[in-house]
Amino acid sequence: MGERETEQRIVNGQTITDTIYHQIPDFSFINQDSQRVTSQTLAGKIYVTDFFFTTCPTICPKMKSQLLRVYEKFKNNDQVVLLSHTIDPQHDSVAVLRDYAGRLGVSSSKWQFVTGAKDSIYAIAAQYMVSAAEDEKEPGGFVHSGAFILTDTNRHVRGIYDGTVPEQVDQLMNDILLLLAEKQQHAQK
Repeated sequence: MGERETEQRIVNGQTITDTIYHQIPDFSFINQDSQRVTSQTLAGKIYVTDFFFTTCPTICPKMKSQLLRVYEKFKNNDQVVLLSHTIDPQHDSVAVLRDYAGRLGVSSSKWQFVTGAKDSIYAIAAQYMVSAAEDEKEPGGFVHSGAFILTDTNRHVRGIYDGTVPEQVDQLMNDILLLLAEKQQHAQK
C-alpha cells in the first residue's frame, strides 16, 4: 500500500521496470521499559501498529480490547509484535505507558508502547497513512485514526484495518497468518 515508484534498469541488454513500494522510514522511540525501539528492533518481524493515548475517552479502549485479541492469538509467535504509539507524549510518559501495559497484562517483548517527540510521532503516523494530531475540539484534545496497520518484514504496509470493528480485526489476524506463511515460503527457498 502507499506510494509507488518505478525504476528502470538494464539487465542483459533488456530494459526492466521494477516497482519500488512505499517503505516505513527508519524510526526511533522509547518504550514502556525505557528501551529504545527502532526500525532495527523490528527487523524481520511482522508487526501491527496503532496510534492512541492513555486518557482517550472515545475509541482507544475499544481498539485496545481488539488489539488484545491479536496479542492473545500471536503471543507465542516471536515473529509477530505489536507497536502502539502514544499521540500524547506530554502526558504519556514512560511510567504512564508502563502502568498502562501492566493494566492490560501484556509482555513488553510482544507489545511495545512507545513515546517520543510529538513531531516524530505525527510524522511517522503520516508514513503509515493514518491521522494523528492535536485538536482541542475533539474529546480528549486529540484526533486520530482507529486503524491497525499491518506491516511486513520489509516495513511495507500490507493492510489497514478499522481497529474498532471485530470483523476487520478478524481479517487482520487472517492476513497475519498469510504473511507468516509467505515468510516461511521465502525462508525455504
